[in-house]
Amino acid sequence: MTETPDAPRLAQTFAEVEDALLSRWPETKLEPSLDRIEAFTELLGEPQRSFRSIHLTGTNGKTSTSRMVETLLRALDLRTGRFTSPHLEKMSERISIDGEPLDDETFVRAFNDVAPYTHLVDAEQDHPLSFFETIVGMAYAAFADAPVDVAVVEVGMGGAWDATNVIDADVAVVLPIAVDHEKYLGADPATIAVEKSGIIKPGSVAVLAEQTPEVAAVLLARATEVGATIAREGVEFGVVHRTPAVGGQVISLQGLRGHYDDIFLPLYGAHQAQNASLALAAVEAFGSGELDADLVRSAFAEVTSPGRLEIIRRSPTIVLDAAHNPHGAEALGEALEDSFSFSPLVGVMGVMEDKDYEGVLAALEPHLAYLVCTQNSTPRSMSAAALGRVAVEIFGEDRVSVVPDLGEAIERGATLAEAGEAIDVSIGSGAVLVTGSVVTVGEARALLKARR
Repeated sequence: MTETPDAPRLAQTFAEVEDALLSRWPETKLEPSLDRIEAFTELLGEPQRSFRSIHLTGTNGKTSTSRMVETLLRALDLRTGRFTSPHLEKMSERISIDGEPLDDETFVRAFNDVAPYTHLVDAEQDHPLSFFETIVGMAYAAFADAPVDVAVVEVGMGGAWDATNVIDADVAVVLPIAVDHEKYLGADPATIAVEKSGIIKPGSVAVLAEQTPEVAAVLLARATEVGATIAREGVEFGVVHRTPAVGGQVISLQGLRGHYDDIFLPLYGAHQAQNASLALAAVEAFGSGELDADLVRSAFAEVTSPGRLEIIRRSPTIVLDAAHNPHGAEALGEALEDSFSFSPLVGVMGVMEDKDYEGVLAALEPHLAYLVCTQNSTPRSMSAAALGRVAVEIFGEDRVSVVPDLGEAIERGATLAEAGEAIDVSIGSGAVLVTGSVVTVGEARALLKARR
């Protein structure tokens, strides 16, 4: 068959797929509507109707919780698809099957399977398909093709009009809601909750993290309106006990169906214990039964969450954490105090200029002896110099330096951490924390892995 002139050329390489996707509307440019993704999935044959799903929203913790849910489901011998965003190092991380990101060949094939339909949608709609809408279509088509038993799907932003929301999930998980993406979602948590509550569908189970009273009221009203079953952290399920341990923490969880003790979770911080309780409740709700305690223990022991309080290097210790809003930075600060005794802890931070970077700086200031301000490679990145000017107001001039190159900034941080006496702290237990943005942490991770 002769290819029509306006049909997209099929990709031959991963780089060509990446280029084709990035040439579309970026994730940061949004036009709130499900029209395009609905038209796209209709042309693809409604692939999202061929599998069951668990859908997750909230301000922070979605990716970690998604990974926990998936690990539990795989322990139950279910074939899983997982869609998360953004990616740390490579675009194909967003689409996983059986716990592994698509390899380059499969990613190219997933793109080529949907590419012939993208221009049809573009021609019919007021706005062309965005990058995010296109990759959601790719994910759902790849999951149907696998085929998977269940997809674990993280929203990109919000909920009701997020492109992922063409699924009708069996279980909707709503993690803690705070302020982020103000331009699109609103300036207060209750307003944001209205948007995020849109993933709660008729007949589903709504697994709800503890929220402020205003947010809880919005979520409960939505669940009641659509006839969803409600499961609340702190009422029907939750963390019973947690103890920091070498390499993570030991937790006891009360689930919806059973009680589970002596679970080793190889992730740090109370927020990750909370994420584990939500993941457990979601899987119990999905399967409608108590899980085997040994299965739960073995599954949680295998959980990883790259870029979330991840120790990537020793001597000195370098920790990566993708906190990029005040809520995430506060959880990070609490986890640092809870699980580590670094002295000094030197921060290396690069942020996006459309985020509440002042709030992030203020939340981390009590935990950092010194801050190196840097930037990542994207156009959205705030310049290191601009971040430095804001940081000086919060940390003071003697605790801030500006190093625009990320690799050099990490080296500066490592030098300061190793020479603690330069900033009046004892030598020997210093560490570096790279944070401020998922992109910054992803680029740092790639740099540090290459130097091993």
